[in-house]
Amino acid sequence: MCERSPDMLAHFRKLVPQLVRILKNLIMSGYSPEHDVSGISDPFLQVRILRLLRILGRNDDDSSEAMNDILAQVATNTETSKNVGNAILYETVLTIMDIKSESGLRVLAINILGRFLLNNDKNIRYVALTSLLKTVQTDHNAVQRHRSTIVDCLKDLDVSIKRRAMELSFALVNGNNIRGMMKELLYFLDSCEPEFKADCASGIFLAAGSYVRDDAVPNLIQLITNSVEMHAYTVQRLYKAILGDYSQQPLVQVAAWCIGEYGDLLVSGQCEEEEPIQVTEDEVLDILESVLISNMSTSVTRGYALTAIMKLSTRFTCTVNRIKKVVSIYGSSIDVELQQRQRVAPSFYCCFFVDWARWGIYSSLAGLPSSGAFYIWYSEWKCNSGH
Repeated sequence: MCERSPDMLAHFRKLVPQLVRILKNLIMSGYSPEHDVSGISDPFLQVRILRLLRILGRNDDDSSEAMNDILAQVATNTETSKNVGNAILYETVLTIMDIKSESGLRVLAINILGRFLLNNDKNIRYVALTSLLKTVQTDHNAVQRHRSTIVDCLKDLDVSIKRRAMELSFALVNGNNIRGMMKELLYFLDSCEPEFKADCASGIFLAAGSYVRDDAVPNLIQLITNSVEMHAYTVQRLYKAILGDYSQQPLVQVAAWCIGEYGDLLVSGQCEEEEPIQVTEDEVLDILESVLISNMSTSVTRGYALTAIMKLSTRFTCTVNRIKKVVSIYGSSIDVELQQRQRVAPSFYCCFFVDWARWGIYSSLAGLPSSGAFYIWYSEWKCNSGH
């Protein structure tokens, strides 16, 4: 009722002191055989009260302040040797993180989640990782204290725990720990199951930002090219990764290459790994045009984007005229490299409707041999610059 009705929410907020007293009596009371479960007095009622307090304290300073002390008592006095105690602690953590709690109380909640990571029950470890992932952006320093335990979870046998640990590890990477964290993540990339490799590689690339070596782009492109079964998944992830953010130029270059190469898979929504996104041909061209005009884009990045647009003429069916227009606009570009890349366009469009010629110029690179990742970048540059 409180979640659905603002009037009911305001009414029950007045009862927070009474709820606090009831909860305090439960945790301070002695043994009661009628309601005792594994040495804890009426855990079901405690959980219900904690959930209600979470709703009442959300976005309300007065209610949150009134329940801070009792939440601290529950967090410090609840027995953790049984699952029933862990259930109460978990609800306490959720309440602390959802209301306007004191900073010290939030640190206490995160420390509880850190202890959960050491629990033998894999369900508790998974819940702890998921909760830490939700709070890492707001309480980054507190979560950092449990970094070593989180990294250890990368070695867990449970694939769900591994995935959550990987996602949380990437969220913890910063300038102070990047060397150690990258060492652990690269080791994980080398030894993990095939289903993790694409996400781990893209995560490392995202964390590296604009500071990767020049050969990282073609190396990653070669890795993607060789993983045929991951093409649809990879192009979808990269498309979403650069939406509205072109600050990480190496990432944008790889994304542009993949969109040009596998744009048909992106539009068809053939991704089986996660829920497919609905993308139209025009939306794909929109993002590539945005890369072309972005002030953040280097000439190399613009070259990747222009090449991708040209490639899409052999994969898209409804936007050929738009592609011609975009390429003709960059024929008068003041960017010398873009002019060089565009030089192939006139001859390209002279034979545009000759299928074998068009596909001969911009056919798929999926069959490239793996005899050198640099060949991908160099061959495209050489072709499109007229060298």
